[in-house]
Amino acid sequence: MYKKLLLPIVFFCSFSINAQIFINELDCDTPSTDDKEFIELKSSTAFFPLDGYVLVLYNGTGSQINLSYYVIDLDGYTTDVNGIFTIGNQLVSPVPDKFLPESIFQNGPDGVALYLGSSSDFPNNTLATNVNLVNAIVYGTADPDATSLMSILGVTTQLNESAGTGGSTVNSIQRKNDGTYESKTPTPGANNDGTGFIYNGITITVSTNSTTEVGSFNVTFTTQTNVTSDLNFNFSLNNSTFNTSDFTGNTSVFIPTGSNTFNTTITLVDDVLDEGDELAKVKFGVLPSQYNRLNDEIEVRVIDNDFYTLPFGTPLNPTYGLVSSTAPTGYYASIEGLSGAALKQGLQDIIANPSVVRAHNYGDIVDILKVADQNPLNSNQVWLMYVESPKAKFDFQTSSNNAGKWNREHIYPQSRGGFTDGTSEVADGIGVWLPTNANDIIAGHADAHHIRAEDGPENSIRNNKDYGLTGYNGPSGNQSSWKGDVARAVFYMAVRYNALSVVNGDIPDSTVGQLGDLASLLSWNTLDPKDDFEMNRNNYIYTWQYNRNPFIDYPNLADYIWGANAGQPWFSNLSNSSFEDIKVVIYPNPSKGEITISGLDSEYSVEVYNSLGSKIYESKFVGINQIQTNWSSGIYFAKITSDSKSVTKKIVVE
Repeated sequence: MYKKLLLPIVFFCSFSINAQIFINELDCDTPSTDDKEFIELKSSTAFFPLDGYVLVLYNGTGSQINLSYYVIDLDGYTTDVNGIFTIGNQLVSPVPDKFLPESIFQNGPDGVALYLGSSSDFPNNTLATNVNLVNAIVYGTADPDATSLMSILGVTTQLNESAGTGGSTVNSIQRKNDGTYESKTPTPGANNDGTGFIYNGITITVSTNSTTEVGSFNVTFTTQTNVTSDLNFNFSLNNSTFNTSDFTGNTSVFIPTGSNTFNTTITLVDDVLDEGDELAKVKFGVLPSQYNRLNDEIEVRVIDNDFYTLPFGTPLNPTYGLVSSTAPTGYYASIEGLSGAALKQGLQDIIANPSVVRAHNYGDIVDILKVADQNPLNSNQVWLMYVESPKAKFDFQTSSNNAGKWNREHIYPQSRGGFTDGTSEVADGIGVWLPTNANDIIAGHADAHHIRAEDGPENSIRNNKDYGLTGYNGPSGNQSSWKGDVARAVFYMAVRYNALSVVNGDIPDSTVGQLGDLASLLSWNTLDPKDDFEMNRNNYIYTWQYNRNPFIDYPNLADYIWGANAGQPWFSNLSNSSFEDIKVVIYPNPSKGEITISGLDSEYSVEVYNSLGSKIYESKFVGINQIQTNWSSGIYFAKITSDSKSVTKKIVVE
């Protein structure tokens, strides 16, 4: 109704509206992670109210051509004394009037349009329109013209952010006084020609960005020029669970006439509570009108010194036999004596039972991983699988920038599994779930048995590659503590879902429903045996999903389905004896040319494999024996078998 009423007068008021407010500057491409992007509006009069206005971002090319991809409602805001209003990322300086997430603006060719309306008028994928249009630009970074979008929005020239000296990452698109645009060094929060009221900007600095809960840090406020009258304002540090009970110190700023700085010390309070790491944010209170913020919300990490440990080891220093399976009695009874396809089907009937198994959302996975992948040495951390190191639970990735963050790694990649973005990012808890079955491939998107906490950049490097052969083998220098875990997760997925399989070879990354390399994964399953960390993980996920990974409970099931025992009947008493029953010592380790094996009285065999799973040595011994390790420097695995029991030991050769 609102649009219909305005239609008869849209052309009549177009000129006067355009004279009142327009798009003044756009920076769509900034260095690295695009964390300094902004868009700026300018009104012809100061303190112009923006109620009833909305900015809409449009695609200018591709499959979503001429469709909206983001909307910004401007209700409740006004321009400043210069008629300027800035919307941008938190690292834009001076600080924008309204914040945007990182990397929102596409580099082009795309469009930005200012309308009279509300955000509800422009849901995502709304077709571009000139109805109630106030002002628009179509832009790019040396891209072909988006002629179709230009026509709809009534734009005659596509603006090029790359036109200025140095290219698009160091320039912005700026409106000149004659209504044309140019590309030059960005001027956020100020008139493009340098005229108008000049604010006295204030900068926050902190003495450290990280401290312990028993530490302290200094906060300094500095103005660009000496103040001409006493300056008073307050600041805060509250953020989420961090509040005034967590610190002491003066939060009232006073800068006397003729000075330009204020300093205060914040002392943290040890509350003896295990809250995990917290983030204090130094934030400006209300400033006098002649000042503006050159930065804000400066973060100080407060590392909690209160944590607990678990009674088992990390994957790098594993323990065995301390964590027992919580599988109910008889959980696997139905597969006794089965072989071949019947064994695989029998397993699926257990772990994909539609009357028992529960499916959850991708948002729930974050909460699951914070427990399932908790670092045994520190309850405030998760263990990152590929990089074999801990990371604070607090550092979960919430934006497009994954540097220094951990995220959720799909061992069976989303694109390879056919379940990309299949479930909601909104966590709804352990008590809210959907029934599922073997054909419910979408449930694989949030199946915790194949999702692990992982370093963000390393997750990107793995991407959707196969494992083994020429596929993914982890970061340089890793000790392969994760390879058995990966193998058992892939085996689980290949049984749990009808649409998925594991195959030999390194197959194209675009292949959907298949993942390789089976031979490598079978080897990894042996060389990196299940440990207490993995069993604890299996037990916890069972409390959410009501199913288990059987290849953790019985690792050699994989051999009876795909490996050396394929086709033979399975009986649980044929499962490998517990590894902790064999007390084998290998020394020195790391080795500089020789290792000694001791701890066994009866005859035993030794097989040594490299990190790719290739056997490089095999022999039989009795008693204490030495082996020459004249191999290349790196990580190796010695599989020692005696009396039908096996144990795998890691060897480092220097």
